[in-house]
Amino acid sequence: MRVHEFYTRPAAMTSAGRCAPLLAALPGDVPALAAVAQGLLIHEHIAAAYGVTLSEEERASVHVRPAGRLLDLIVARDGRPLDVPRAPEARLAGNCRHFTVLMTAMLRAHGTPARARCGFGGYFTEGFFEDHWVCEYWNAGEERWILVDAQIDGRQRELFSIGFDVTDVPRDQFLVAGSAWARFRSGAADPGRFGLSFIGEAGDWWIAGNLMRDAAALANVEVLPWDCWGAMPREGEPIDEERCALFDRVAALTQEPDGAFPELLRLSQEDRRLRVPATVRNAVRRRDEPL
Repeated sequence: MRVHEFYTRPAAMTSAGRCAPLLAALPGDVPALAAVAQGLLIHEHIAAAYGVTLSEEERASVHVRPAGRLLDLIVARDGRPLDVPRAPEARLAGNCRHFTVLMTAMLRAHGTPARARCGFGGYFTEGFFEDHWVCEYWNAGEERWILVDAQIDGRQRELFSIGFDVTDVPRDQFLVAGSAWARFRSGAADPGRFGLSFIGEAGDWWIAGNLMRDAAALANVEVLPWDCWGAMPREGEPIDEERCALFDRVAALTQEPDGAFPELLRLSQEDRRLRVPATVRNAVRRRDEPL
């Protein structure tokens, strides 16, 4: 299968299910679709910036994986067309991964090749690369893949002092996990600058975890940011040479995924250390869950 065809077809996490007709009715341009996502979702950790306090029950949606299920929950709350922005307090709680998966699903529904990317954003905390997901889509006119951060609306541009176009995120502002791993391994970056600053966690183990999540996303399996499996190291766990060699290879493949597409898919599907199993560990809930 050709690369662009692979990333145009809805998959398990990017299928809209019974809400597919609602996506087909949306405008197809990237800024408009990003605005749709922003009008439907609210980031669980930034809700206060919109004057919203989420209950524990409302936060439960951050553990929902498939886009189709997210859309079901959104429509059950408010049956109006998806391009009608909901009030902040009426939006479904999610995080960067949910904005990304929804954006990917919407783009694919309009025939645009798109894929989720897991890595680190350098535009939230000065001097630190925060755990983050964005969407990467193929711009046929410019013949290049472009990063779009569907989470960042006007309020967040102000909150984080973001001056660049979030529908064309510079590659030095968002590092795919493979790039972060390569920088760490070459000595060009301190692994202690990669993680999630507000919970005080960072390090090579966090980069390795996101590297595996990015490889899975490139194979059309977009897990939650805290789903764990296989060779993924635990917090503070030393990474042995065997796994370092594996991660070096995965980093090289995921930085240029189009050229390495067959090998990347083969590794993701056949290597038991990388292959996403039917059941993963939800590290936040501290339990095993089926995908």
